[in-house]
Amino acid sequence: MKQPIDKTDAMDWKQLASMSDEETEANAASDPDNRPLTAAELASAKPMPRVKIIRRSLQLTQEEFSARYQIPLGTLRDWEQGRSEPDQPAKAYLKVIAANPAGTAEALIKGAA
Repeated sequence: MKQPIDKTDAMDWKQLASMSDEETEANAASDPDNRPLTAAELASAKPMPRVKIIRRSLQLTQEEFSARYQIPLGTLRDWEQGRSEPDQPAKAYLKVIAANPAGTAEALIKGAA
């Protein structure tokens, strides 16, 4: 078996390409910080709304999405860049936006009147 990839250096793509699938999987499984999920863990994982995907599907800039759905711009950026995650109410709100973007925006406009 080849030596595990040194994670302190830049990625050596040639070394990775030279490894067999079995060697690649063995290296991944030996990484305690980023081990592959078991089948049970994967099955129990709940999908999280991906705010960037939702925003891009609506063809909105961060500023436009923030203003339309009344989400602070800094919070939106933190979510998209992985610095923080939406809490449970925000996740529910993102699901509502994804399911009915126009209706959500309309409800916010009517609520402000």
